[in-house]
Amino acid sequence: MSTSDVFAIAAHLHVLLRRKTGRVTDTEWMATNADYAREVVRHAREKAASDGLDELLPWAEKLEAAIPAMNAPQRKTLLDVAADALRNAPGGGQYVGRLR
Repeated sequence: MSTSDVFAIAAHLHVLLRRKTGRVTDTEWMATNADYAREVVRHAREKAASDGLDELLPWAEKLEAAIPAMNAPQRKTLLDVAADALRNAPGGGQYVGRLR
């Protein structure tokens, strides 16, 4: 998916959100920042469910599908961060102490 395709999806969702919910979004940021795009997708789905705005759903899905094309690394979960920290700890992350 090209950058212009992602931008077009973001622009369309921006217009729908503005017209249907009054929410103003940043189209360029939405097309380039994966975290912001995920939040816009979450908001669009929430509004679709709570206000019956089903026309938002296909565009939220398109934007979500475009996120990998943004070349932004996925954020690690807290569990992944903790596991990495344990693996990099002295002793290779193996528990050396005694359970009490």
